[in-house]
Order: sequence, then structure tokens, then C-alpha cells
Amino acid sequence: MKILVPLKRVADPDNANKVKVSPDGSKVETTGLEWKPNPFDEYAVETALRLTEDGAANKTRLGEVIVATLGPKECETTLRAMLATGAGRAARIEADDAALDATVVARALKGLVDKEKPDLVLMGKQAVDGDTNHAGQALAELLGWPQVTGAATIKEEAGGLLIGREVDGGVVYMRVKFPAVVSVDLRIVAPTSVYSMKTKPDFKYNEGVRFAPLPAIMQAKKKPLDTLKLADLTSDAAPRIQYKKFLPPKGRKAGIKVKDVAELVDKLKNEAKVL
Repeated sequence: MKILVPLKRVADPDNANKVKVSPDGSKVETTGLEWKPNPFDEYAVETALRLTEDGAANKTRLGEVIVATLGPKECETTLRAMLATGAGRAARIEADDAALDATVVARALKGLVDKEKPDLVLMGKQAVDGDTNHAGQALAELLGWPQVTGAATIKEEAGGLLIGREVDGGVVYMRVKFPAVVSVDLRIVAPTSVYSMKTKPDFKYNEGVRFAPLPAIMQAKKKPLDTLKLADLTSDAAPRIQYKKFLPPKGRKAGIKVKDVAELVDKLKNEAKVL
């Protein structure tokens, strides 16, 4: 199986409280924040690795995993990190972060899919900075491929996948045939969420994504990483979304103490007007 996993670097979500808006409101300032792979995209890489291995002998890759991103050269650090966990090769599409939206990303990825011809595109359900949850669906539409969003479990079958999606009433199971686009949710990295046809059903993975040992990190430096031009993958690189201005949320007033329940109810009703 050949799997393409698009991923994005994002400002460390654990330090989201340090993100600031520029004085003129024209952009979001992330200066000084560490860049990390988008968490949902990390889950997609882990899913791809599980689908291309026997879980009990995971040092042998039974398929090919390609990771790709759009952005400047600094994004290659993110790609190398994913190569160290087990992906075979990588591609960086030269682009300016400020000139990208989900539609441009989807069009570029379609060009890459046409070039690589993978059996499966695995994506995180959304990026934690923009939170649009848009690129995967747009890509599936452009390709004309079947898609499943928010996958919580995946089991490989002959010629396709059996996918479980969590919904309000429980779990909905769907079958898709290759080629397909699948976006994953956070439960996909549970110990029993993903199985290739080679992995025994009683095998359990460790919780979460795998970490690369030092030898793998060194070997990742030698793995292929291609640089592609955005114009070579799509003739339409004009973003559909334009951000006019950013405004920080209003600060909250300090809380107050009340002497009894009656005063609390009075303030909730007459001052806060929530009752």
C-alpha cells in the first residue's frame, strides 16, 4: 500500500496563550514560539505507519509512506521528524504560509496525488491553528475519490478499509475502496484503533504516536526529501479566503465574592442577565 500523508507545521499549541496580534491587527504574531507538527497530522502519520507494517515486527515497512507539506524551507525540520518515525520519503512544496488557504492546499495536493498515485491519502481532520476542517473534503472533491472524515478506527481489508466514525449515537462503520481520502480524529492512536492485514487482532500498540530513537533520527537525514514548486502542481494558487483584520478576545473582568446565595442570584439576574 502506498500512502500519502500531508502535514502542516503549527505554532506549539501548548503555548497558544503566548500568541499575540500585531498592533495594527494585520497578522497573528508567533515570534518566539516553537514550531511543531500539527497534532492531527501526527496521528495520520502514525496511522499510515500502522497500516504498512506488522505491529509485532514494525521495523519492516510493508508499504510506502510519503509525507508532504507546503511552506518555506524551515518546514523541512517537520518532515525530517516524520521520516525519523518511519516514513520513507518526503516532499516539500515551496510556498508562503501567508498565501495559503485550504483550497490552495487541496489543489496543490491534487497535483501531488496525480504525480505519486497513492492508494490512500491520510490526513489530520484539521489544523489546530486555522481549525477549518476543509482541506481533506476539498481534496476528495477535486480527485473524485470516496472519503471518510473523522476516522476513529481503521482496519485494512482486501482492496480497501473498514472505518469507524464516532457519532452522537455510537459508532458508524463505513467501507471504502482504494483509492480514497481519509481524515483521522484523535482516537485513531489508541492501542487497538488501527490494524493492517498483517497485524494480529490481539496485538496492542502503545497509546499515542511513536517516538523516533536516535539512530532513526540520524538515518532520516539521508532519506529522500524533494522540493517541488507550487506552480508545477496547480495552475490556480489564488487563495479564496482573505483575512482583513485580527482582534484579540476581550479581557474578562475580575470575579467578585458574594455573601450568600440570594446575592448571587440577584447579580446573575440583574447584572450578568443570565437568568
